[in-house]
Amino acid sequence: MKYSKIILIAGLLFFQLGFAQEKADAVLNKALTEAKAQKKNVLLVFHASWCGWCKMMEKNMKLPETKPLFEKSYITAYLSVQERGEKKNLENPGGQELMNKYKGENAGLPFWLMLNYKGEVLADSFDQKGDNLGAPATPEEVSSFLAKLEKTSKLTKEELQTIQKAFTKKE
Repeated sequence: MKYSKIILIAGLLFFQLGFAQEKADAVLNKALTEAKAQKKNVLLVFHASWCGWCKMMEKNMKLPETKPLFEKSYITAYLSVQERGEKKNLENPGGQELMNKYKGENAGLPFWLMLNYKGEVLADSFDQKGDNLGAPATPEEVSSFLAKLEKTSKLTKEELQTIQKAFTKKE
């Protein structure tokens, strides 16, 4: 009986470990390694399961017309942060600390960074006024986002226009 309890507890512990999220630094390091090998930059996106703007950003980035454009210049990595209640286990350990390191603690979500393969910040999601662009949707936000894409990618004017059309909110 004593051994069956130990086996049960050990089994539950391993079961829990199987569902633990990857550490933030491991996610980032994997993306940086891929970026170096593929001669690309990293687009690091901090998001949460409850965040509607995060879902919109991801949807816009994964559209059939935009996904290959992002894949052309970036290794995209997602870190889950700021989860609530029973979804707290979705967070990548160390994700919030990494977001804070890049001055994103009060930015809101999504918060994103464009990094070179060395991990150096090329651009972040703050506009010129210091506001988080998050999921760019207004013409002004999208324009600011495009400027950052242009600075950190090999996207052509035509490709940037495709992204502009996908991200600009239709009223």
